[in-house]
Amino acid sequence: MATAIERIGLRAGYGLRQGPRIAWYLAHGYAMGRLRRMAEEKHPDARRHRGATKPTPNRDRLWRDLAALLVRDLANVEAGIYPMPKDHDGALPERFDRSRAFFLDLPEIFTRRREEAHQEVFSEEFRGRFPRYYLQNFHYQSGGYLSEGSAKIYDLQVEVLFNGTANAMRRQALVPIHAALKGRDQRTVALTDVACGTGRFLRALTDAFPGVRPTGFDLSEPYVEEARRHFRRRGRARFAVANAEALPLPDDSQDVVTTIFLFHELPPKVRRVVAHEFARVLKPDGTLVFIDSLQLGDVPDYDGLLEMFPSGFHEPFYESYTREDLTALFGEAGLEPVSATPAFVSKVMAFKKP
Repeated sequence: MATAIERIGLRAGYGLRQGPRIAWYLAHGYAMGRLRRMAEEKHPDARRHRGATKPTPNRDRLWRDLAALLVRDLANVEAGIYPMPKDHDGALPERFDRSRAFFLDLPEIFTRRREEAHQEVFSEEFRGRFPRYYLQNFHYQSGGYLSEGSAKIYDLQVEVLFNGTANAMRRQALVPIHAALKGRDQRTVALTDVACGTGRFLRALTDAFPGVRPTGFDLSEPYVEEARRHFRRRGRARFAVANAEALPLPDDSQDVVTTIFLFHELPPKVRRVVAHEFARVLKPDGTLVFIDSLQLGDVPDYDGLLEMFPSGFHEPFYESYTREDLTALFGEAGLEPVSATPAFVSKVMAFKKP
């Protein structure tokens, strides 16, 4: 049991880490907003993206909910569920380099957004190598998910979008994993992260569970290479390029499968294929841990934000995701619900394979 002085020190340390970090990404978001408005003023006749017809949270509500997420994050640290977050944003020279690349790329994103140009990666180079639904400039980002430049700045883009809370939301997946691994020898645990991206979540996972040697799969070779780069000195994970629709894993082989921010970018039919793949590779009594966006009705005051998001960020399958009954979807695959908890603008769900 921590003493009062230890708790004060822990909370002060958390604030000193997270406060400047949140400010860094908020400053990026503020600058990006100003630049976007300047770009829009030059093209007053451009088509405006639709507004909300449903309720949206005001600024005070957003700040309260952001703060509530950080309070929960700190409570998990105090409870020993995971250690003080490291975040792995890189040294200052690397952060400034990514920041420069981020701002240099914004004019192209603004132009793409204005012209609704989101099919640039549907090219001869990639056609036939990837599913058609994947060959899009999601978020209007340059290169889609198929360039080194995109992989380099993706984590920064996501943190700016979520006001510096993306890592904190991802860490909420560690809570059901902690419950699933309680009393287990971590060295014997088979854990796979599907659509691992640059490996950001697996860095937090290996900080929390150093005995686990996870596997990360992603469809993008540049993103897998970026994940390998981050783990080069850590040596505690393996990565491979793979499609979530056909995981290169044996039946009943995984104790835990995780997937973060994947399902809102899948067409409805593909979601079902992927859900069945998760069920196939999980061992009996294995756990699926899922994080993605809130859905309509989860937090009614946020429904307007969910309504506007796909229009402004090119998310062609997002609207159908917000209406998807995930409990039923995973139930059809043979997985039973364990928990579902909102986490700011995302939610964490856990399922068991009987």
